[in-house]
Amino acid sequence: MAITLSERAADHIRNFLTRRGKGLGIRLGVKTSGCSGMAYKLEFVDVAHDDDLTFESFGVTVFTDAKSLAYLDGTELDYTKEGLNEGFKFNNPNVKNECGCGESFHV
Repeated sequence: MAITLSERAADHIRNFLTRRGKGLGIRLGVKTSGCSGMAYKLEFVDVAHDDDLTFESFGVTVFTDAKSLAYLDGTELDYTKEGLNEGFKFNNPNVKNECGCGESFHV
């Protein structure tokens, strides 16, 4: 079981944490939302929880909870730039359907 970051995503997160001046890493989770049922949650971690599961990629720690890991196992978080658009891309092998806007998914 694992969640990984691409090297580009890790570099982006590491640089942002440096500019921010604090943080242990990022927390990736899921919540019930959107037209397809689930949506990703991504936030900075300043304090770890006792029940956190952690994964490390390229020197950046990814935190998650056991419930979210059931939906995220095998996911790679990438950071992409396409034309004027840039942002994180979730390469999640568990996704069966995504909504048209790309904000939510179903497993």
